[in-house]
Amino acid sequence: MKPLLLHICCGPCATHVIESLAFEYAVTGYFCNPNLYPQEEYTRRLEAAIEVCARNNIPFIEEPPDHKEFLDSVRGLEEEPENGARCLVCYRLRLERAAHAAAWSRCDCMASTLTVGPMKKAAVINPIGAGAAKRNGVIFIEADWKKRDGFRRSCELSREMGIYRQHYCGCEFSRRDMTRSSSGGPNSG
Repeated sequence: MKPLLLHICCGPCATHVIESLAFEYAVTGYFCNPNLYPQEEYTRRLEAAIEVCARNNIPFIEEPPDHKEFLDSVRGLEEEPENGARCLVCYRLRLERAAHAAAWSRCDCMASTLTVGPMKKAAVINPIGAGAAKRNGVIFIEADWKKRDGFRRSCELSREMGIYRQHYCGCEFSRRDMTRSSSGGPNSG
C-alpha cells in the first residue's frame, strides 16, 4: 500500500476519512492545527485525534502548534466571516505544513479531513491541498468527505467511540462568531 499522510483537523472528522482510506493506503495521522484556541480546546481535539488513530492502529504525528504564527498570518482578517479570507490563509498554513511533512516522511500521498465538515467547501480546500502537495512533490487525494453520508458517518463513529466533538471551527474568531450567533449578537440569524 502507498504511504499517505492524513492531515487531521479533529478526531471526529478523522473517523470516516481513515475508514475510507485505510483499504488502499498505509495512513499516518498528522495533527497540525496552530489555529486552535484556547489551549484546552487544542488539547481536547488532540486527544480525540490520538484516540481515533490508536483505535485504527495507525501511526500519529503531532506538529507542535505555533498559535502566534497563525495569528500573524491572519492579521488584518480578524473580522472576516467564517469561510472568508481568514479561513483560506488558515487552510494554506496547515496544508503547506502537511505537504512538507508528507515529503519529509517519504509519503507518496497526502489528504486532509477538512472537507468532512458541512461548512467546509471542497472546491476551495482541494485546490489549496493540491497546490501544496505539488510544491512538495507528493500527490494530494482530493475528496469531499462529507458526501455520500460522510459527515453523518463521522458523527456516528465519533459517538460510538465516545470522543470529544467540538462546537466551533477552532480559532478564537470562529469561537467569537459562534458565541455572538448563539447570544443574538451581530452574527445571529
